[in-house]
Amino acid sequence: MKTRSARLLMTLWLSGLVFGMTGPRAGLAAPEFTVGSKKFTESVVLAEVVRILVDSRQASIRSVHVRELGGTRVLWNALRSGELDAYPEYTGTIRQELLGGRTDLSFEQLRQVLLERGIGMTDPLGFENTYAIGMLEQRAAELEVSSLSDLAARPELPLGFTNEFMDRTDGWPGLKQTYGFRHKDVRGMDHDLAYRGLQSGALAATDLYSTDAEIQTYALRVLEDDRGFFPEYRAVLLYRIALEQSAPGVAELLQELSGQISESQMIAMNAGVKLAGRSETAVAAEFVRESFGLEVNLEEPGVLGQVWAHTLAHLALVSVSLLLAIALALPLGILSARVPSAARVALGMTGVVQTIPSLALLVFMIPLLGIGAPPAIAALFLYSLLPIVRNTYTGLCETPAELRESAAALGLPEWRRLWWIELPLASRSILAGIKTSAVINIGTATLGALIGAGGLGQPILTGIRLDDLGLILQGAVPAALLALLAQTGFDALERVVVPRGLRIERQA
Repeated sequence: MKTRSARLLMTLWLSGLVFGMTGPRAGLAAPEFTVGSKKFTESVVLAEVVRILVDSRQASIRSVHVRELGGTRVLWNALRSGELDAYPEYTGTIRQELLGGRTDLSFEQLRQVLLERGIGMTDPLGFENTYAIGMLEQRAAELEVSSLSDLAARPELPLGFTNEFMDRTDGWPGLKQTYGFRHKDVRGMDHDLAYRGLQSGALAATDLYSTDAEIQTYALRVLEDDRGFFPEYRAVLLYRIALEQSAPGVAELLQELSGQISESQMIAMNAGVKLAGRSETAVAAEFVRESFGLEVNLEEPGVLGQVWAHTLAHLALVSVSLLLAIALALPLGILSARVPSAARVALGMTGVVQTIPSLALLVFMIPLLGIGAPPAIAALFLYSLLPIVRNTYTGLCETPAELRESAAALGLPEWRRLWWIELPLASRSILAGIKTSAVINIGTATLGALIGAGGLGQPILTGIRLDDLGLILQGAVPAALLALLAQTGFDALERVVVPRGLRIERQA
């Protein structure tokens, strides 16, 4: 019994090394064709159209849709690095956001500039989805606001824009400068939550996409851009030029979508998802059937199947990152207890990591590891270190000095003192640190969906986008249950591993 806790800690440490090197790779394997989408309905639908079309016409190509990635730059960088093969984009965004305000470029010049960067661009898909600013029709009429100049003259009104719009050159900064907005109450938020703000009266105006189905549903007035600030936003598909050699049939299929989607069709597809409650896959499949005359076989899993798949992906993120953290943090904690100068460095550096916002840390990892599971695992691994290092250090330092002295007097080598005496006595503290890291990881891993890592964050993001409480609960409830199971499991493990004397002391 005296070495059981030490054996368990060593087993956990070795498991971290082995599982970290040989853990599940299936979810990380690169598919033959990967299409990405942004975190709004139209982008998800368009990416599903591409995926379904490729699957239907190119049986030998395995396609994957990485859904709802957070931010234009995330997708652009993933495309250039080869993490993505294609994604839907808009010409205004390309000129303003990706090429630094090159509004002077014609469409063909734009295509040539992209070619120089190894990126191809299809002809326009057939519709334009420009930015616009909207208000509830009734409120706009009461305040006599019909244009952006009228809105700029009412600085007392509260405004709410999407977080990306707040930072884009073709968003709030440029709009504010062009129209001279002096509004003080301006906040960033999720695009879909802004509609609720308009309805409740908390917001007077927000940014819209011109093909949003909600414009008609919520009776919104699209304010006139009387100074012509917003550029042209024609929908296109961006893809890697290398695709023309590696999968020429796919590149040709992307070009076939040019001119195939009218504005009314896009609005109808958006409405099918946002208002009728249909899945993006079903809406996209219907479009492919009608426009290309293809038989599309949908195999959408049921709710339980989706929850199970998301839970398994979530567990993979948490388990790999936690075991890797144990493999590094245990030796760091032991070293810190032995060498005071090492303690200052180890605790200081792991403590600094904890101060970095989790979403920012995820984004920092993308240039190093791309999108998907690897950057999410790396970020979760870093977040897991501090509790384990600190608790290992604290537990070892709290070992009674007389016990260490007695062991030394008996002639026990230092490694035996550590293995037989110090680790068993510190086991309760060490397990508490691991338990804390596990619970933190389960919650933080939900953000991994923003960079394509999947997991239980995926239904939460989709539920927020679609204002669907059921989808939000599909992610939130299993995540909460996993956290409770982790805590209960470590409590049970503690009763088995921690020496009885220490457990009695705790109960007392």
